[in-house]
Amino acid sequence: MDFDEYQRQAARTDRIDDDKGVIVPLLGLGGEAGSLLTEYKKLLRDGAAHARFEATVAEELGDILWYVSTIASRMNLDLAEIAMMNLAKTQDRWGVDDDGQMGLGLDNVLPDESFPSQEQLPRRFTVRFEEVAEAGRHRVRIYSDDVQIGDRLTDNAYDDDGYRYHDVFHLSYAAVLGWSPVLRKLMNRKRKSNAVIDEVEDGGRAQVIEEAVSAYVYQYARNHANLENVTTLDYALLRTLKELTSGLEVSRCSFRDWEGAVLAGFRVWRGLVRCRTGVVVCDMKARSISLAE
Repeated sequence: MDFDEYQRQAARTDRIDDDKGVIVPLLGLGGEAGSLLTEYKKLLRDGAAHARFEATVAEELGDILWYVSTIASRMNLDLAEIAMMNLAKTQDRWGVDDDGQMGLGLDNVLPDESFPSQEQLPRRFTVRFEEVAEAGRHRVRIYSDDVQIGDRLTDNAYDDDGYRYHDVFHLSYAAVLGWSPVLRKLMNRKRKSNAVIDEVEDGGRAQVIEEAVSAYVYQYARNHANLENVTTLDYALLRTLKELTSGLEVSRCSFRDWEGAVLAGFRVWRGLVRCRTGVVVCDMKARSISLAE
């Protein structure tokens, strides 16, 4: 039975007064979820003695499905569409096991592929980070091909928190996501051959959004041990990143892509902070960023 047929059949058994709207099935859904938890509690308590556990769970799940379908019907929603949207969401977040690829990897086409080579981000490149002490402040300079790019950065904070190395996050976004308007500006790789792309994708607003993403993720990481030994990120964080960048070309990237970029960036960032220097290797074809040995 498909969801469309189930929703039609379930609606025929809805005997709840129309004037009660959706509140009764909502309360029913909560009650059935509680009953399911109760059954699991009994299994933990009684073990094998709870002989009807599987049958009872199947019944409770069926009741939950009925209430979900009834809520959808009373709100004029399509249960099959809800199911499809949920699958799209979960696949975007976790990927699909049968290909094991991240969202961008499905076509492997970088956003600047059609632009002249001088307007493309380098497919493989290295950036050297050096820390120096100036006037009692730690400052970081970065070099590409022995040419300094960008300004010397401090933490811009009361505490020594390592944010002066945050350019590594821009490198990670470029390497893993194929996106970094900030890096395009630093490396003089803006796509000026297309005035609209240059203004929208590589311009000041996009750069500000990327800096906001970096600062937001950094604050999250500070509250989570700088992501040491962290393998998954909160869905709420990833959703916010997608919302912040929804109007830009990077919106093609999945939640899983973003998770990979953030975790890879912080892995390299932690190494730079420990060593106070280092060479970062970025490979856009391999979607990877690493600290050179």
